Amino acid sequence: MADTLRRLVNTSSYSVLQQKLEAWYKDYHVISCDQNLNRCCELVELTSKIQGQLFTILNLTAQEGGHYAGVDTLKSRLLPWLGTCFTMTSSSVSPDTSLNLIQDNVEKERKIRELSLSHESDMQKMEGQLCSTRIQLDSIKQELADAKIELDSTKNKSATTLLATEDEILHLKSELRAAYEQMDVYKRKLDVLEDYERQVRLLRDEVTFLTAEKTMLQERLVRSRSPSPLLPRRSRTSSPVRSESPTRAQLTNSSRHARLVSRFSDLYATERLEAQSLLRRYIDDLETVQRIIFIAAVESFQAAKLAYRQFKLRVRKTLSPTHVGPESLEDAVVDYIVRNLDLYDVQTSVNDVINSMNVNPRISFPPEVDFVLISSFIREMCRIAFAMQTLDPSLDLAFSSDGELYSDVKYRRSYDSEFTAPLVAYHVWPALMEGDSVIVKGEAVTRRGALRKWPMMNHGQIISIYSISLYTCVRGMEKQKPQFQSSPFSSRKPHTHTLQYNTKIYDL
Repeated sequence: MADTLRRLVNTSSYSVLQQKLEAWYKDYHVISCDQNLNRCCELVELTSKIQGQLFTILNLTAQEGGHYAGVDTLKSRLLPWLGTCFTMTSSSVSPDTSLNLIQDNVEKERKIRELSLSHESDMQKMEGQLCSTRIQLDSIKQELADAKIELDSTKNKSATTLLATEDEILHLKSELRAAYEQMDVYKRKLDVLEDYERQVRLLRDEVTFLTAEKTMLQERLVRSRSPSPLLPRRSRTSSPVRSESPTRAQLTNSSRHARLVSRFSDLYATERLEAQSLLRRYIDDLETVQRIIFIAAVESFQAAKLAYRQFKLRVRKTLSPTHVGPESLEDAVVDYIVRNLDLYDVQTSVNDVINSMNVNPRISFPPEVDFVLISSFIREMCRIAFAMQTLDPSLDLAFSSDGELYSDVKYRRSYDSEFTAPLVAYHVWPALMEGDSVIVKGEAVTRRGALRKWPMMNHGQIISIYSISLYTCVRGMEKQKPQFQSSPFSSRKPHTHTLQYNTKIYDL
């Protein structure tokens, strides 16, 4: 049955029948009567063929349903239609009206089907749009949640950034200061490199001089060993005459002297001002800052001289068993130190200077700032002071004390001094001495009533300062006692003025 129905659908018999009816209707008044009859018979034949196919489908459908399936339908519809000879019972309406009603019914059913199909398609479209809208709404909600999370993280980051801005600025400033310090170090290294080049030229001249001297001595030795008939033969036991050739330290003494004096003046003009500006960030009092720098310079010289004496003793102890040169042992020791200045442990001296400054009551107790800030200045001062001890004669700082009588030979007054005051209130920079003569003048501040000015301290601070300073002096003298016994610089004991100063504080 299904195949027969499919063939009927595929042949589109009703469409052909409809087309033929429409064509006949258009040509009805044009063609002849015979042609109209032929077309009508053709339509009847086509209709009978379609009816035959429909009866075949009806038969097959009834067979598929069994003996009793579809009986009611056949009785109510098919048999009455067959009994009336293929015509329906007459009704109250005319055949044309019945056809019109059937056509209207078919048209309405067709419109209903179209409307239902369009409604279903619209519903499907609306459901698809609703699903897409829901998906978009979910995505928007997710984006809103992500944006909220990102906003919270941005707020937290902004808060953290605002809190860390000051620390970053301080860090950048410290890096900038470190870069400036490194640049200064590189400049010093360039200066040292130029000094090394000058020393290389001096050494080349020295080698040339020594080569010529060696040639001359060899000629003298050959002439002295050759036999002479006119002179009696000398005894072989006579002691050879040692050469009096100068050492490197003696040859470069004047150049090193000029370089170190120039470097000391540069310290006053450049590094001192840098250290002063660095301390002024933490200490408002200019007098305290200048006192700190002056005491740092004095303590650096003391620590460097002590380190030089210790280093010299070690070198003398090392060279004495094997020394056979023409120069004396003392000259050999000094020459070795000049050649190996880089063996000086400057960091130990820097630490000693900082420790001494931390318990020095002339600055402040307890200290207002960590003196590691000016460690570069202390390190350079220690190196210069250590190198000055290798000169002949060595250079040293002039003795100074607050309240001493001002001397135009050793000092010059600062710009804020009272130029009619005879006493020194405090020192800004020490004077450099060579024996009893002043090489470089220092700087001092003179004011009237300098002896009456004294820092206000309570009893507890006085006792603490006295105890710590006394302990430091005793420990320092115990450590330095063996060195003073064997050193030629033992005429002046260290820390004597500090002990007297602390005794004055305690007596007050």
